[in-house]
Amino acid sequence: MTKTRVTRKGNICGANVKAIRKKMGMAQADLAAALCVEHGYNFVQSDISEIEQNYRGVKDHELKALAAVLETTADALLA
Repeated sequence: MTKTRVTRKGNICGANVKAIRKKMGMAQADLAAALCVEHGYNFVQSDISEIEQNYRGVKDHELKALAAVLETTADALLA
C-alpha cells in the first residue's frame, strides 16, 4: 500500500497579510521591524516572507500583533 503525503499550508492569512502590507506601502522588512518595535517579536524579513507564502504558521498572539501593525482586525486577515 502506498501512502500519500498531504501537504498542509502553514496558515490561511498569508495572502491577506501581503495584500494589506502592500496597500500600506510597507516592505516585508518594515513589517518585521514594526512587529519587533511595537510588540517585542523577533521577526525578520524572511519570517514575513514565509508567512505570506503560507510556509510558516501564525500563532494567535502573532495574528493579533500583525492585525494591529497592519491597522486591521484578525478577522480581516483570516477572511
